[in-house]
Amino acid sequence: MRFSILGETLALRDDGTEVPLGGPARRALLTLLLARPREVVAAERLADEMAPDGAMSAHALQSQVSRLRAALGPAVIERAGAGYRAAVDPEDVDAGRFERLVREGRAALAGDDPRRAAELLRAALELWRGSALADLAHLAEADAARAVGIRLEELRLGAVEDRIEAELRLGGHRDAVAELRELTGRHPLRERLAALLIRALSAEGGQAEALAVYEETRGRLADELGSDPSAELLSLHRELLDFDPSPAQVGPPAQLTSFVGRADEVAEVAGMLRVARLVTLVGPGGVGKTRLSVEVAGAAADDVCFVELAPLRDGAGLPQAVLAALGLRGSGLRPDGGQGPFERLATALADRVLLLVLDNCEHLAGEAAALAGRLLAVCPRLRILATGREPLGVIGEHLWQVRPLEDGAAVRLFTERASAVRRGFTAAPGRVERICAALDNLPLAIELAAARLRTMDVEDLAGRLDDRLGVASARANRSADERHRTLRAVVAWSWDLLSGQEQRAARRFSVFPAGATSRAALAVCRADGEELGPEVLESLVDKSLLEFAGGRLRMLETIRAYGAERLEEAGETASAGRAHTRYVLELARAADPHLRGAGQPQWLERMAAGQDDLLAALRRAVGEGRWEAALELLASASAYLWIRGVAGSVAARAAAVLDAVGDAPPAGLGEEYAACVLLAAAGPGGPAPWRRHRARAGRLLAAAWPQDGGAGGRYPVLLLLWMMRNAAEADPLEAFALVSAQRDRPDPWVRAVAAYVAGFGPLGAGDPAGAERAFAEAAEGFRAAGDRWGGALVLDVLAGMAAGRGDRAVAVALTDEALALTERLGALEDSADLLVNRGDHVVDGDPAAAGADYARAASLARRAGGSAALAAALRGLGDLALRDGDPAEAERLYGEALERIDPHWVKSAGSRVRALVGLGRIAQSHGNRAGARARYAEAAAAASAVVGGTGPEALRLLGLPQEVVDTLVAHTA
Repeated sequence: MRFSILGETLALRDDGTEVPLGGPARRALLTLLLARPREVVAAERLADEMAPDGAMSAHALQSQVSRLRAALGPAVIERAGAGYRAAVDPEDVDAGRFERLVREGRAALAGDDPRRAAELLRAALELWRGSALADLAHLAEADAARAVGIRLEELRLGAVEDRIEAELRLGGHRDAVAELRELTGRHPLRERLAALLIRALSAEGGQAEALAVYEETRGRLADELGSDPSAELLSLHRELLDFDPSPAQVGPPAQLTSFVGRADEVAEVAGMLRVARLVTLVGPGGVGKTRLSVEVAGAAADDVCFVELAPLRDGAGLPQAVLAALGLRGSGLRPDGGQGPFERLATALADRVLLLVLDNCEHLAGEAAALAGRLLAVCPRLRILATGREPLGVIGEHLWQVRPLEDGAAVRLFTERASAVRRGFTAAPGRVERICAALDNLPLAIELAAARLRTMDVEDLAGRLDDRLGVASARANRSADERHRTLRAVVAWSWDLLSGQEQRAARRFSVFPAGATSRAALAVCRADGEELGPEVLESLVDKSLLEFAGGRLRMLETIRAYGAERLEEAGETASAGRAHTRYVLELARAADPHLRGAGQPQWLERMAAGQDDLLAALRRAVGEGRWEAALELLASASAYLWIRGVAGSVAARAAAVLDAVGDAPPAGLGEEYAACVLLAAAGPGGPAPWRRHRARAGRLLAAAWPQDGGAGGRYPVLLLLWMMRNAAEADPLEAFALVSAQRDRPDPWVRAVAAYVAGFGPLGAGDPAGAERAFAEAAEGFRAAGDRWGGALVLDVLAGMAAGRGDRAVAVALTDEALALTERLGALEDSADLLVNRGDHVVDGDPAAAGADYARAASLARRAGGSAALAAALRGLGDLALRDGDPAEAERLYGEALERIDPHWVKSAGSRVRALVGLGRIAQSHGNRAGARARYAEAAAAASAVVGGTGPEALRLLGLPQEVVDTLVAHTA
């Protein structure tokens, strides 16, 4: 029989049926005994706890005991001296099992086994059905039992904390935040819960929110307990203050198998990199170049960025691929032009000590050589390790020829891989050596062959290889081309042993440029009308045709190239390509609404993981002239591309689509055409397609989003992008009217965008109160929708307005809120911009704090490769130097800032104007009136080019402080 006291008291037979216990007196009596199983409780004490007024006599207690024994059986409750006890094993009581599971869970957590700990603690907490000892709730005097209940409830809360900690260690921070918020609301002084919430928020990227939780907890502890935070909370606080929101760059890929036979080569290549800034590993396919580069990178003392070039099909996307691997993105908040990808790379790597690995350069040798040469010329602390079948041909390049394994290493590799698929594998060394010789000692060929021992013995394997390849007696002098033919023959042999369904799935998988999730593979790799089960993919993994790591399936490039040939041979290239495009399009369409809501961070990451697929599908559609598919792909992915800051990666393709469709887009795709125009304008050559197609795109977008109501369009993000792009034009009024007219749409995000845009109307008309109301409405709309991107945009404007009216505290608070959003998005350049703004807000009252913000902004901007943000930070540091009486340092900083500013880029206009005014003041202080007048005139011209005048109201639109406005007005009167 089992008993439960973690909730209403129950007695359950072995078959799970409930034993009727009778009224509340009997339930209370059983609860009192089960709270201390096997412990004798005096009859007098039982009577007092059940009836403190003395109403229960010894006879009445005996009567209740007799009735319980009749219900439960005489062996459950025993008479012992002057009292009674529950003669049950503590494991038969849920409270006893709960305590044991908690002990084991805590031991697993202390032993660094969070998965086991989480399982045990979940099992413990699932035993609870309500409050502990619920049937004693009416017994106010049951002190001893109540103490047991309090102890159990405290243990329960501690187990919840332990379980959450285990889940956080396993990466479950997303699910933990909501639960922890609820728990900290009920237990506001419990420091461990606060610490867990701070960790969960920080893991989600919410550093600002985590800091707010710390401050709230610290304040409560001081006000209510008069105590300081614990050492754990203080340590967490220091970690938050030291937080660097830089997105992670791509390191060497994780390897699932051991490294055999090249330890000396790792050391020698590492030695070459200490004296040479460019080392290229050359050799035939399958010889192990990539694996050697991974091991060299893994042993490097410097930071490493690993870039896989195999997914790229042309060199145009090479700089963007390196940016992506570095974890860098463009500015998503103000998509109005800016640097090209190489300039961003040069800025980001100018002062970094970094080993950049460019893997699989052979199909992009010219472009890879050009990029490597340019980067090495402008980034003196950069080193590059490249792999390919031929040298890059760059001056100063050092070569390392990667050769097949030595005989002994080849045998060890084969034996190790064979043992992984067949336990207890043994074979005569001569037989294994003969197999490896037939395979030219090529590591990839050996891995493919060894994987076959799952289904055949070594003699059969050797015989089949003899038939396919023959056995060479002297292969040391064979050329790379001959070895490539050997590898190709081994891939073909392994392929031929697949079932028909496995071959079909493998060749269709070759359409994925950089691997796929199982879900994507199952959707694309099945033939029309075919049901494809996951066991087919698992079989391909078992046979080394696919690898599974990091939640994704991958196919080595040599095998993928062979699979693509088989796909073409089977006449399935078109159908597989269509299936791949269909999957990419469906994913982008599914992501689009989430990218404007609370799921924004998760869907951004999901889309980022499939960005190579998006680019491949777009390239395929453009190459095949399927303009409708290309337009739909661009429009569906436009929200992702802009928010992530990678719109430039598709600009050239978008321009090609526009060249093909001209001014007559396919029927029903007007919005898609407008999205294409916006994306084409995002590249270095953007002005030309923008000027040519802007008017037509504007009419089509207006038709999709009529100002007099009616059904709205499919892609709301285009409204915001259209306004932002047109804000840089001489006459943005048409776009303003279109977007601001959408304020009554049912979509709350669209209403927020319309309110945001509408706010600029009263702002330009000299009605700041009206503008602020509209912006506040927009901020609340974005906040309610969960959109961090739009939220950061409007909060920055509100902060600027608060600063303009002299409310610095509000300006800083709004900027901090915007910073929390951009940090969560990993938007380094946008965070740098906001830090500069915060420095500008506080510089008059706290120059030291402003200096810290400018310095941190400069650091973030350098990491992001953001020249404009870096210029703004340098301008701020120049202002401080001038304020501190160091005009020489100020002049240097202003000059460096101006060198980095594109004079035609609207976003940088304010920084340019302020730097020029600063230089004018320096000239004036030196008595150089002509020089000062020239600088002020240049500043006024730069401002007028953007806002159309140099009056006070126009100048304030650039966010200029009053003293700068006054200076310009005085010198342009």
